[in-house]
Formats: sequence, structure tokens, C-alpha cells
Amino acid sequence: MKQSVRHQKIIDLVKQEGYVSTEELVDILNVSPQTIRRDLNTLAEQDLIRRHHGGAAHPSSAENSDYADRKEFLSQEKNKIAQAAAKLIPNGSSLFIDIGTTAEAVANALLSHKDLRIVTNNINAAHILMKNDSFHITMAGGTLRQDGGIIGEATVAFISQFRLDFGILGISSIDLDGSLLDYDYHEVQVKRAIIENSRQTLLVSDHSKFNRHAMVKLGNLTDVDYFVTDGLLPPSIKERLALSDVTIVLGQE
Repeated sequence: MKQSVRHQKIIDLVKQEGYVSTEELVDILNVSPQTIRRDLNTLAEQDLIRRHHGGAAHPSSAENSDYADRKEFLSQEKNKIAQAAAKLIPNGSSLFIDIGTTAEAVANALLSHKDLRIVTNNINAAHILMKNDSFHITMAGGTLRQDGGIIGEATVAFISQFRLDFGILGISSIDLDGSLLDYDYHEVQVKRAIIENSRQTLLVSDHSKFNRHAMVKLGNLTDVDYFVTDGLLPPSIKERLALSDVTIVLGQE
């Protein structure tokens, strides 16, 4: 593989995953660790990646990846997670649905339910949920982002007027100590309001979130009631959750 092709492959992988280890790159690109280290040094000098903990990270932890890329990335895993989350929601429940592509997958998985009362700050999720005429859907007001999310002080104030059965929460990044992280301070305030005003919180997240590095802290994995995921958990996360009251639910075939 030519160096230029290899470099672009590394950049693409880092953009998708947020972080890729040296060992993973050696396996994927079928070259020596020394070659990968030279590649990473070159790309880091050009500010195209950031060297980080034995691998490569996205050059910025302040920006999320493009919405269209996020929607397509690990879509099968997200759908399995969404189906598992939907099974936890009884007909007739009230719930918040958060910003994010996995939360939108949950909205789609809920379409066979009946008589749900839903409050959301996610225009894309609302558009999906409109297909079921037994649902009562309430949109939060605030500032509209290009990815269809609504955020801001008005959004927080609106959500805080409710007390609902469930909160469906997405997240951009999970640190190995269990910290829940996101890229946007204002989005984190909305997520915190959802947690505070839900009787039970369902965090829906695939394994790639353990490889991303966002900068705004929401809280900890132990703050939620259910963690619905694809099962590829780092050992430190397994140990932490084993000592908590969080129920792990796995998305299955």
C-alpha cells in the first residue's frame, strides 16, 4: 500500500472512530509497528491527527463528526441497541428522547408501540415518531442545530417542566473511568435536565464511544439506570458497572 493511501486510510479511521490504537492500525493496514509510528508522527506534524495513548486521535476534541457520517456509522449495531431499548418501554409510557443518531434509532424501534407520550428536542426523532398516530409528541423549543437537535437555555427550561417515566439518552464519548462526555456545553445541559426529570434513564451507546474524546462532562455511567449497548465493554467499565446498580442490556440479533 502506498504511503499516501495508507495516510488517508489512517485519517479516515480516526475520523470515524475518534481514536485508533497503533495495534489496530498494524492489523488493518498489514504493516509493521515502526511504519505506523512513522506515519502517525508525519500526520501529527501536519496536524491531521493527534498522537494519543499509543495510537491516533482526532485533532480536536471540541467538535463532533458530521451528522451524515454518524448516522451511517455502525448503523446495524445502533439498530440492535434500539430494539433492546424499545423492549424496556411499556405501551402508554411517557418519555424524553434526546439528540443523537442512536436515540433516533430508538424512535424508529418504538413505532410498533401504542399511546406513548413523548417530549423531544430532536426534530429527526419527532419526524420518525409522527408515523404513529397514537403517539402524543411535544417538541422542546430552543436553538436549532444543523443536525436537527434543539438546545439552549429555553430547551432546558422547557424540559424541566416535565416529570416523565423514561429518558432515552445518547452520548458522544465514555471515558474508561465511566465519565460521560459530549462536545457541546449547551447539549450537556439539556441531557442533564433529561436525567433529572426522568424516573428511569436509558443510556444507549455502541462500543465506539469508548474510543472518542469529547471535552464536556455530563456525569458518570453510574448516574443512569440502564446501559443499553452492543456488549464490547472495556474491562474497567465492566468492573465499575458490576459494583453499581446500573442494569446492562445488550442489543442482540
